[in-house]
Amino acid sequence: MDNRKVGVLGGGQLGRMLIEAANRINIQVNVLDASKSPAKQIAFHDGHIEGSFKDSAAVKELAQASDVLTVEIEHVDTQMLEEVSKQVPVEPSPKTLTIIKDKFRQKEHLIAHGVDVAESRDLEGDEEGLEGRLKEVGKSFGYPFMLKSKTEAYDGRGNFVVKSEGDIEAAKKALGGRPLYAERWAEFQMELAVMIVKTKDGVLSFPVVETIHEDSICKLTYAPPRNVSKETVARAQELAKKAIAAFEGKGVFGVEMFLLKDGKLLVNEIAPRPHNSGHYTIEACPVSQYAAHLSAILDLPIRQSDLRLITPAAIMLNILGGQTPDSHIKVAQKARELTSSWPHLYGKGDARPGRKMGHLVVTASSLAKAEAEIQPLIDFVDEQKGKPLGPRNTHAEGPQPLVAVIMGSDSDLPVLRTGLDLLRKLDVPFETRITSAHRTPNWLKEFSETAEDRGFKVIIGAAGGAAHLPGMCASWTQLPVIGLPVKATHLDGVDSLYSMTQMPRGEPVATVGINNSTNAALLAVRILGAHDVDVRERLRKWMEGNEEEVLRKDKELHEKGYEAYLKSMGK
Repeated sequence: MDNRKVGVLGGGQLGRMLIEAANRINIQVNVLDASKSPAKQIAFHDGHIEGSFKDSAAVKELAQASDVLTVEIEHVDTQMLEEVSKQVPVEPSPKTLTIIKDKFRQKEHLIAHGVDVAESRDLEGDEEGLEGRLKEVGKSFGYPFMLKSKTEAYDGRGNFVVKSEGDIEAAKKALGGRPLYAERWAEFQMELAVMIVKTKDGVLSFPVVETIHEDSICKLTYAPPRNVSKETVARAQELAKKAIAAFEGKGVFGVEMFLLKDGKLLVNEIAPRPHNSGHYTIEACPVSQYAAHLSAILDLPIRQSDLRLITPAAIMLNILGGQTPDSHIKVAQKARELTSSWPHLYGKGDARPGRKMGHLVVTASSLAKAEAEIQPLIDFVDEQKGKPLGPRNTHAEGPQPLVAVIMGSDSDLPVLRTGLDLLRKLDVPFETRITSAHRTPNWLKEFSETAEDRGFKVIIGAAGGAAHLPGMCASWTQLPVIGLPVKATHLDGVDSLYSMTQMPRGEPVATVGINNSTNAALLAVRILGAHDVDVRERLRKWMEGNEEEVLRKDKELHEKGYEAYLKSMGK
C-alpha cells in the first residue's frame, strides 16, 4: 500500500504495537533500540538500528534509512532531532517534544493557550534553599501538594505527595538534585483520558475513557467512563482537542485530565505518542491508536468516524509484573480461562514487580457485563502481586441497573410488584424510585435528564389519577418510556390510561393496560433484548415456559372435563 519507511526512536511495547498495525498495510518500521527490544522481535528486516535513541549518530543513521521519524518515548534529545528534521520529517515536531518533555514548560504552554491546568510554581534555585521554597509552597497552596520533577518523569517516578511540612525532608531526599516544580493538589472525583489524532487537516478525538491508577500506574480504563454525563464527555473531548491544537506536528497524543468534584476539568499531562490509556482502541474502535498514528504522520486518510466505539463497552486491564518472573504468563493463561479476550504480551522476558508486561481488553454489551467478566481476573492479578483483595472496582454494588421503575406514590408499589418480580426472574437489574410529577417536579426533571448518563436503558413510569409522570419524564429524556396506568379511587384508571396514551405528537409514551405491570416489564425486557442477546435468550426461555404451562392446562382440562377442572380450581 505504501513503500515509505517509518523510523521509531524506542522499541518497547508501544513500538511493538505500532509495528503490528503497520504490518497490516505493508509499511516497514525501522526501530532504534537494543537488539532484542519488544518491537524488533516481531519485525525481522535489515532496517533496524541497534543502539540508544539518545545517541545522535544512531538517530542520524535511522533518519537516513527512513522517510519519517517518530518517537515511542518523549525523553529524547530534541535538539538533535531538530537538526535531523532538516533532512527527514519528524512527527510530532521536535519543538513540541521539547515543550512536552519538560512538564512545567508543558503547563506554561497550555496556560498560554487558554487550557485549564492545576496551578504550578517553579522551584528552580540552589539546593540549599529548596526546603524554604517548599515551606512557602505549603503556606500558599496548603497541604497536600504535589512535588514533581520537570523531566524524566513517568508512571509516578519523579512525583512526591507532600502531605504536611513534616514530609519536606523526605521529599528532598526523594527528588533532590532534579529540576522541580510544585503543583496545587487537585481534588478530583475521577481521572479521564482522551487520545487525540492531529492530522494535516485538523484534530480528531477518540472516545473519552475513565482511568484507574494504582501506585501511579494506569491499571484499568473504562470506555465509556462510568457515571459521566454526555455533557462532561463532550467538554473533555473539546478540552483535549484544544490542548493538542496548541502544539505543532502530527500524530497521536494522549491527554490525561482530572474531573474535579465541582465538575471542572483540568488537563494533567500530555503524551506526544500512543499511550497506555489508548490500548483499548485495538479491540474497541475501527482504527486503533497505532493505526491512527501511522495515518496521521504519513498523511493517510482518517476520519472521525474511524475513531468511534464499535462495542457498547470495553475495559482494559494492564498486566503488571507480580512476585514471580512468570506472573504475566499466569495472568495470560487465566485470562483465556475467565474471559473472552485474547491478551497482548509484550515480549519483555521475566516479570518484575510493577513492570508493564502486557494488557488485555474485555468488550461486552454493557459496562456491567464487562465488569462482571473482568473482576475475577482483576482479583487474580492482585493475587499475583501478593496483594490482599481490596474493594471491587465496580462503580456500584451489584450489576448496573438497566431499567428505572418510577412511581408517583408508594401506593403504586403493590401494582408494580408482579412486574418487578418478573424483571428479577429474568435477571434484568432495575432500580425503583418515587418521584411525583406534581409534588416533586424538580426531582423528576433531574432524574429524567440524568437517567441515560447513569446507565439506564428504559424507564417504566407508574401513576394513577392525572398520571402525568411518564409523560413529563419522556419530555426530559431520550430513553424509551413505558407508561403503566394505575387504577385509582375514581374512574377505574381510565383517566390515567387516557392521560398516558394522549401524549402530544413528538413526546411518545408506550402505554400498557391498566395495572398491567407484567406487560410493562416484558416490554422493557424486549427493548433491552433488541441489543442484548443474553436478555433475548432469557426472554425466549420464559416464553417457552408459558407455552408449556398453557399446553399442560389444556391437557388437564381435556382429560378431566370442565366440571372436575373447575372443582380443582376451587370454583
